[in-house]
Amino acid sequence: MRILFCTDGSKISFNALKNISHWVKNAFVDTICVIDWSFLPSEINIEDKNFTYSCSNMAQTILEYANEEIEKLGMISNEVIKNCGAAIEGILEQSEKNDYDLIVMGSHGKKGLQKWLGSVSQSVINSSKISNYIAKEENKASKLLLTTDGTPCSLEILNKIIPDMKLEDKEIHICMVNEDPNFLFLDGTLDANWLLEIQKQQQIYAAKAVENVKRLLTNYGISVDATAILSGVPAQKLIEYSRTNNIDLIVLGYKNKSKLDRFLTGSVSKRVLENVASDIWLARCKN
Repeated sequence: MRILFCTDGSKISFNALKNISHWVKNAFVDTICVIDWSFLPSEINIEDKNFTYSCSNMAQTILEYANEEIEKLGMISNEVIKNCGAAIEGILEQSEKNDYDLIVMGSHGKKGLQKWLGSVSQSVINSSKISNYIAKEENKASKLLLTTDGTPCSLEILNKIIPDMKLEDKEIHICMVNEDPNFLFLDGTLDANWLLEIQKQQQIYAAKAVENVKRLLTNYGISVDATAILSGVPAQKLIEYSRTNNIDLIVLGYKNKSKLDRFLTGSVSKRVLENVASDIWLARCKN
């Protein structure tokens, strides 16, 4: 697996590196450290040679430390990249240069107004064309939640990443959330029997979807510890399930939305990312 590890030297970014090392095998890691000057006060002269030299040295120190950590964690360190400019643009530019499977980043888990202002990790997620792994804190990396919506895209995602994952000693959960039919329609006078029939068909569909994921894991010789079919608001139910079961990593399929859609309604992945302590693996479906 080809990984682009993004770090600013913070503990949070290295938490992400440590956590991902427990989940993937045969990892080849490129490390990028972006010296982000876009937030500096205007009175600071970035043309000053002493200033640029100091920043360059700081980035080099971070990259050398990252290289040592990658090797300690049993992964293979490839290229290290120093970049000066805006962090988001630097990461996206590098991600487009090589055929990476995953971008690994730390997130501060910002709340309140800071959510509206956005973050580097969220902006990269919104704009990158490949999968992303986001971590906030170091965890035990032992409990995995695989989510599905029953679509071919969902199975394609899992079929692609499972062979590259270390799952032999993990506790594995599979979950699907059915939308509550009462939330799907504006007319409150719909026939109750019809709603019951919809719920029945949802259960049948969900059971088949969960069984397909379970069968996929079985084909790789991996056992499943728990399955769940929930009903309600998907993001809310996944957040509750993750907290109740102390999940360390949630794998979510990720679909691109327009900027307007993201602004008005957000997405399941965005809400889950903002409200759980678990790591999130946002896996993109190519089709």
